[in-house]
Amino acid sequence: MNGRSAKRLARLQETLSGGGTIHLSEAAKLCGVSEMTIRRDVAASNGAMTFLGGRLVMADNPLFAPVYDLDEQQGSHYLAKHRLCKGAASFIAEGDTLFIDCGTTLMPLLGMLGDFQSITVVTYALNVANAVSGLPNVRLVLLGGLYHDVSQTFADDAMGDAIRRLGINRAFLSAAGVHAERGVSCFHFHEVAPKQAAIASAAQRLLVVDESKLGAIRPAYFARLSDFDVVITENDAKLASAEGEPGPRIVAA
Repeated sequence: MNGRSAKRLARLQETLSGGGTIHLSEAAKLCGVSEMTIRRDVAASNGAMTFLGGRLVMADNPLFAPVYDLDEQQGSHYLAKHRLCKGAASFIAEGDTLFIDCGTTLMPLLGMLGDFQSITVVTYALNVANAVSGLPNVRLVLLGGLYHDVSQTFADDAMGDAIRRLGINRAFLSAAGVHAERGVSCFHFHEVAPKQAAIASAAQRLLVVDESKLGAIRPAYFARLSDFDVVITENDAKLASAEGEPGPRIVAA
């Protein structure tokens, strides 16, 4: 995160310090930048602020806490996710082509890509595309199809083939459930095909998950734990490999 971004975030936090909300358009006007720039700033921050619809709120505001409890993926574990992404960024090499999926766990990683001179990002997620589209050092490959607002992602029957035709150095994936015996899973079935194609194609496969996902099983299974080369998490106690099956390298962040 650069100095100008930090100053904008500080100004917005000061505005919200008394409680309440500020609309995205008002936040952009206050800081003298575009709405997309504000979204990128917030996505790359430590999670002190978040979006509730089209409005910015402080994540720890008790007035809005019940909303975030119902949508844990959007509203919790911010600091943990930032630590995890710092660990994930250490695996990136200059010039890499990265597959990055739609999980909110990976959003802080996008703000760390500015440390590289040239990176290519492949994604099917609109939130990821919005966060990196203005970075001059990032070449963006956005995979299209039918838009699913529930996950801010695109899906298409041919997306798997498109991913397999690309040379991907590292695939960064998140999950809603990681279970040593029952595998890795997410909530939405339309995400399974691109995740599996990235796992099959990438030279290195990295799973980034906070502790709340460990031991959980979600509806849409997409991989075995052993399909990943590296798992970056907070606590590996729940990730003992199934008997007789080799496990990934576990990195504690």
